[in-house]
Amino acid sequence: MDPTFRSSRLIDRTGSGLLVVDLQTKLLPGIDGSPQIIANTDRLCRAAELLSVPRTATVQYPQGLGPLASPLAERFPTPDEKLAFSGAGCESIAQLTAAHGLSQWIVVGIETHICVLQTTLDLLARQIDVFVVADAVGARGARDHQIALDRMQSEGATLVTTESVLFEWCQTAADPNFKQISAIVREG
Repeated sequence: MDPTFRSSRLIDRTGSGLLVVDLQTKLLPGIDGSPQIIANTDRLCRAAELLSVPRTATVQYPQGLGPLASPLAERFPTPDEKLAFSGAGCESIAQLTAAHGLSQWIVVGIETHICVLQTTLDLLARQIDVFVVADAVGARGARDHQIALDRMQSEGATLVTTESVLFEWCQTAADPNFKQISAIVREG
């Protein structure tokens, strides 16, 4: 058996990007579990920075819905502004996909049944593998959230957790960044 073989269904840090969708100050108060969503997203951002995984963020109508929440605002000083619910057409996604040859996007954010769903389906239509981080997405209503997760999964997106993304990016305990990734994992 070839020890270097990796399934194409695993997240590959050299072929994936992290997309933060609309984690904005005026939207978050109504989202169930928003403190954990922000914490998990921040953990993913720090790991992406450590492992050189490209990342970008979107904001939906920031004049009305506010900027990205802290600490994400500091990580993404110029997020893509959008009016469309789908963020798949944002310039930074196209630029990063082309520049880094990305075939996978890890998606986090809000709301699960609106912007996350539409972004995911549009990325899938572009033949991009999408991994939706189930513990880093949310909605105002539990039913909307669950139905959106089910729909995305049935359409071909893969549901993952923050911890699974961190370990798939790292791949091995022999990685020089493993101790730092392990510390980020333990925060959860």
